[in-house]
Amino acid sequence: MDGNRRWAKQFGMPAALGHANGARRVRSIVQACADRGVRFITLFAFSTENWQRPPAEVSALMGLLALYLQKEVKDMNAKGVRFKVVGDTSGFDARIQALIRDAQANTAHNTTITLTIAANYGGRQDMVQAVKAWQAAHPDQSVDALDEASLNAHLGLAYAPDPDLLIRTGGESRISNFMLWQLAYTELFFTDVLWPSFSASHLTQALTWYATRDRRFGNSTPAAEPFAHMAL
Repeated sequence: MDGNRRWAKQFGMPAALGHANGARRVRSIVQACADRGVRFITLFAFSTENWQRPPAEVSALMGLLALYLQKEVKDMNAKGVRFKVVGDTSGFDARIQALIRDAQANTAHNTTITLTIAANYGGRQDMVQAVKAWQAAHPDQSVDALDEASLNAHLGLAYAPDPDLLIRTGGESRISNFMLWQLAYTELFFTDVLWPSFSASHLTQALTWYATRDRRFGNSTPAAEPFAHMAL
């Protein structure tokens, strides 16, 4: 979800207001995905590298995360949204950690769509912790026994299928350490639209483009796979 700061700059606003408008965009896009039958949506909200941003901006992002967790759970429950967080949540203060636990527990029964927020997340970090978790679960086995399925079971998003479509807004054409393992066969859609301006019509454009793709997964014939998981 790239472009919050540039969107704010266009309107002469501080970066914090760009992030706030980006956060408000989440509800409508999650609803648009649910309306289109998407079962999982994963949003890259805060990376392990984002701690390097100016302290005032990081503080504003943390406040925005706390506010989102407080305000949105009731609406998520009403719309059948299951809420999950992946990443190293121990890096957040105790209040945010408690809000995350409560939001996940209060929406665990919902089945319409699973909204995952990747926060203090990095794809490389995810793979490293997965290897460590596998080793801790199999202390008597050599790493030679580790295979793809075993590693996948210990990744942060083990509960979700691999993404079918990745959308990156804001004109950048890179993955930026997001879901490096899971994106192996994901279709990648890049758009110049800044995230606070990304609408349901832009989502439709991305899905229309996705429908033109032949997804072969290394085979000679296209695979008939249902669309289930979108990453932003």
